[in-house]
Amino acid sequence: MTKDRDLFLQELLRHEGRGTMYTILSAETVAPALHDFAVEIASALNCAAVIALLQLILKTHYKSDPGVDGLLLHAVSLKKLGLRVQLGHPAGERCLLPERAFTTTSPSLIPMGFMRSVWISVAVRPLRHIQDSYFVQLWFPATTTDPRTAATFRILEQYHILSFESKCSGYEFYHAVARLSDNTGLHPRKDHYEAFMRMVREWRHLKMLKRAGRGYDLAGVEGTGSGECAVICPACPQPGKNLPDNWHDAPKGKRWLYALFLAIDANFRLKRRIVSKDSVDPGLSRGWAYFVEETAYKTFLQSYSGGPQQKSTCSSHNAVNMADTKVSHGLAATGVGTVDCARHNMKLPNGVGDLQKGERYMNMDFLFFSSLRGRYVDTLNVSYDIACQWHKNLWQRMSTMPLELHLDHLATFTKFSFNFSKNVGRTDGEAPERGWSNINPVASSTKEMGPGSRRDTLDDHFGDWNWKKVVGLGATLLRKMIEAQEERGAHQTAFQELNDVLAPETTEAWKVEIVSWEENPNDSLVANPFEAKVIPVTQAAVRLELAKLEASELLQGTDVSMHAEISPSIFIASGIDLENEQRRLKVDIAKQGQHATNTQMGTVQRLRNALQRKIDTWQRIQALYTPAVQLLQSRVESPSHSTLDIINPEDSQLWLPSALCSKPIPCDRRLLTTEWELRYAQAGDALEEIRQSLRLRDYMYTFKRNWIRGQSANTRVQNALSRVEARATAGAEKYRAARVALSSLAPILGEVGWDHKYKVLERKDDMRGMSVPKRGDSEGRRQLSWIWLVEGVGDDEDEVVQDGLRVEWCKARARAMRWAEEVELLQEEMRRVTCFLRWHASWWNQKTAEQMLGTTADDEGLGAYAYRQARLRDDLADCFENKWAAHLPLTAACNTMCPADSEANLDLYLPELPLP
Repeated sequence: MTKDRDLFLQELLRHEGRGTMYTILSAETVAPALHDFAVEIASALNCAAVIALLQLILKTHYKSDPGVDGLLLHAVSLKKLGLRVQLGHPAGERCLLPERAFTTTSPSLIPMGFMRSVWISVAVRPLRHIQDSYFVQLWFPATTTDPRTAATFRILEQYHILSFESKCSGYEFYHAVARLSDNTGLHPRKDHYEAFMRMVREWRHLKMLKRAGRGYDLAGVEGTGSGECAVICPACPQPGKNLPDNWHDAPKGKRWLYALFLAIDANFRLKRRIVSKDSVDPGLSRGWAYFVEETAYKTFLQSYSGGPQQKSTCSSHNAVNMADTKVSHGLAATGVGTVDCARHNMKLPNGVGDLQKGERYMNMDFLFFSSLRGRYVDTLNVSYDIACQWHKNLWQRMSTMPLELHLDHLATFTKFSFNFSKNVGRTDGEAPERGWSNINPVASSTKEMGPGSRRDTLDDHFGDWNWKKVVGLGATLLRKMIEAQEERGAHQTAFQELNDVLAPETTEAWKVEIVSWEENPNDSLVANPFEAKVIPVTQAAVRLELAKLEASELLQGTDVSMHAEISPSIFIASGIDLENEQRRLKVDIAKQGQHATNTQMGTVQRLRNALQRKIDTWQRIQALYTPAVQLLQSRVESPSHSTLDIINPEDSQLWLPSALCSKPIPCDRRLLTTEWELRYAQAGDALEEIRQSLRLRDYMYTFKRNWIRGQSANTRVQNALSRVEARATAGAEKYRAARVALSSLAPILGEVGWDHKYKVLERKDDMRGMSVPKRGDSEGRRQLSWIWLVEGVGDDEDEVVQDGLRVEWCKARARAMRWAEEVELLQEEMRRVTCFLRWHASWWNQKTAEQMLGTTADDEGLGAYAYRQARLRDDLADCFENKWAAHLPLTAACNTMCPADSEANLDLYLPELPLP
């Protein structure tokens, strides 16, 4: 087919116009009546076989059955009905010099013939099957030599789209269609599966060439360049297409916006068995789309003089360490390596290649440099899950490659996450992982293909994936922009809240440190500000913290002095302490459960008796300060209540002043004020208890993970962790009780603004360590829990606390900056997309103008297709601009070239980050 594909391609393009009806349907010959015109077109462009079938309906074939009265419909082949398709003439016109195409004895095949009319014999098309025959009927021949089998354009197009959406194999589709013809097996038909798959492969290839505009090049299909048929990303920087002429002169603070983001990965599900070989099954494309050119690729791999794969020094890097031992028995390819656009998840031209033994550097290097061939970028951001090892000696390995793959480089690599790297926005670098779910379902069919067929098939699927990404950019970038603007505001607010509770001199020192690291991330003399400097996790440290916490509880505990001359503050404080004792007793009872022993129940009863005596003593003092409470207590203890309704002391209502606010009972304002002050302090103390418990829990988790081995040791540590968790829970209950009291007192005392400091405490979302995100939040989205942002938290002189605050301040600043950068980067990408689409439309319009000068059917088809492609790009650009209008600055408008003709324009379009 390769020697004839220029003709095939021209025929496909010719049908974008009026095709063979170019002269018949010209303005001078068409009937003036619109109805007659439509009928004429429908009759002329319909397939002869369809017309024959319509005629067949009018003269239904009947067969009499002697056992049944009347007539029955009986299926017979079109051949038995005398159908003969004479190629080369419009429908209804008889050929004067018919010639049989071939002889067939099959009862189901329709005879076909070519014409030998004099006016066609001088046609310029040398191939008889092309010559006003198969393609006129919209049939695709299975061979170029005496074709006996053809598929309609419609069935090929149907399978083409179905294979993209459902990943249906050719075998499944072919046999589904065969069963639609005969689902009984009584009339076996000749198997045309191989012919069908050959036509499908050629159809895929021709459609790729057609959409890439290869039919307009005088050099023909053979003049196609590397990667020229790939669908490229319009949102990535494409010099000459969507970047300003002076983009190289952008201010230093804005150059990062023109960086290219790449992601490298390998897929070991897309393997191929040792089936056929390149000499028997060569690819129709030779590096024209996504796969690299196979000959150059294999030549490089065979000549590679490097030694064994360098072992990774990082943990869990089996992709590197096991590369030379990867199971490859019976496999010609163990998978594929790819280079993708990291931000928009599109395959790059010449960025895909087969892997022979795992994820070896020489394979991935060739793909990486091939995907960058011909690109002009100043900044390159590469994400690779083994980049910490892969980047070592990369430029040295590049020197062993063909010269056309060499890059002029002055680059450095960092081992740090994009979350903490400056000028990358919210790029996650996981684009290839999301794309594998789309392509993996075809692995079951492609692994049995020959090398060329498999590459052509995967190229086609990658092209469809990229195209769907392109047409979806309008919704995708809009969704990302809305999210980025919301997150930018949230994280800038979160950072400001943390910054406000810390001393300015402290944060200024941290700022100097992090700015220095951002400017020199690879300088070993500059400390990484995102790493903790204090390492507190030792066995002695954990034991010391536990001892201090227990001592603190003993000092705050249960020994409340009762004196005849008790002040109001002592009275209120004693009531609050009794509340705390009630909560602790409830916890102890809950731990014992329903199956407590006699000893345990005896202990609980003694605790209850002691608590009841304290409550009785306190209530006698309460009668002096709030005598009206006795009325409430008398109602509870009235005879109407059953003797069985015994109220345990831990459930007794103490009726502190805050509990009386909702009752029509007077209370001295001094008591209300005193309780307010004590409760306010109680809330602060409770939060500090929670923070201490959470810090201790994190220390113990780290200690357990690093040092504890064995079941007995793990059991002891787990018991200690349970006690710490219980203390945190008790602190949370104490805080909630204080906040409920404050909520009751605030309206009466006129206190406002207190709830901004002491917020509602949610156990799942708020009670977490300083560096622990909420469930489902990633590092780039997490925010510090508000319990760490309360005023005064920065006054803690503990070096562990201060170091933790420093790390969290740096991370909060990084998150705020990344989201601010993301908004800027998305605005730039939106502008680039519309610019690229306008440029592409003008490129197709140029093809339209070139072809409209011609007067043949071929010229008309070429012009019509180019016009349709140009109109499509303009429509996409208009659609996207309407969607993004509210999110793009006025200076982002794009006509023929991007704005920003000066540094001032760039600054106006991309304001500086309002962050420290």
